[in-house]
Amino acid sequence: QLQASGGGLVQAGGSLRLSCSASGFIVDDYVIGWFRQAPGKEREGVSCMASIDGSTYYADSVKGRFTISRNNAKNMVYLQIDRVKPEDTAVYYCAADQSASRWLATLCVSGMDYWGKGTLVTVSS
Repeated sequence: QLQASGGGLVQAGGSLRLSCSASGFIVDDYVIGWFRQAPGKEREGVSCMASIDGSTYYADSVKGRFTISRNNAKNMVYLQIDRVKPEDTAVYYCAADQSASRWLATLCVSGMDYWGKGTLVTVSS
């Protein structure tokens, strides 16, 4: 089970950290990712992390501003969002997949097997 939290209202240019708690599995054993869906738009994979070597994938729209990380001891996944923009407004979801890490980019684009409930991020201009 996955549960995202940490969303809220933030001013453009500010920062926010989203958290995702995992239960029933070990995040270190899975490819993990953050996805978002803005009103009227398709879901977008923004950042994902491989299970073995921790390699990362970022969508072009967030490179340099988003950072994905995990805390294995706490079985948590995080998404640090810096210099937020109004176009970052969306419901953010964390997800996980047991597929091999070599599919990291594909999974981050197409989606994963396990999903948590989302958390809403609203950026005011």
